[in-house]
Amino acid sequence: MKKAAPKTFPAYYNYYMELSEGELVESLKKAHDTTQIILTRISEEKAAFAYAPGKWTIKEIVQHLIDSERIYSYRALRFARQDKIELPGFEQDDYAAAAYANNRSMADLAHEYAMVRNATVALFESFTPEMLSSRGVANKREVTVESIGRVCVGHEIHHMNVIKERYL
Repeated sequence: MKKAAPKTFPAYYNYYMELSEGELVESLKKAHDTTQIILTRISEEKAAFAYAPGKWTIKEIVQHLIDSERIYSYRALRFARQDKIELPGFEQDDYAAAAYANNRSMADLAHEYAMVRNATVALFESFTPEMLSSRGVANKREVTVESIGRVCVGHEIHHMNVIKERYL
C-alpha cells in the first residue's frame, strides 16, 4: 500500500517563517537579542500573570519556547543527517501543564532559553547549504531544515509580540 504524500506546513507555520527575515543564523541571533531585552525587564510578579483565564503566564510562554525550540532543533538535526523516519508532533498544552514553569524564576527561564538558543545557533551554523535544503516529515508535514530554523525565529517573534501586546 502506497503512503499518502505528506502535507506542507500549516498556514500558521508560514506566518512564523515570514517573520524570519534575512540570513537564518543572523535572524536567530537578532531575535534572541530582542527577546533577552524583553525578558530581563519582566518582574517576577508580571511573569506569573496571565491576561485571561486559561491563557499561559509569561513564564509558561518562555517554557513553551524552550520546549518547542528543543523539539524543532532535534527535527532539524535528524533531517540534516538524512534521517528519513517520520517524526511525530507534540501537544504543546500537555507539555506546558507538565513543565511547572510557574515554579521557576524568570531569571532561570531566561537563562535556560539563552542556552537553548545558543545551542540552536551552533547547530544551524554547522549546517551546509545542502543540509539546510534536506527534507523530512514531522507531524505529518514535509519540511526543510532551513524552514525549521525559520519557524524557530518566527515562533519566538510571534510570542514576544503577544507578550508585548497582551502582558506588558
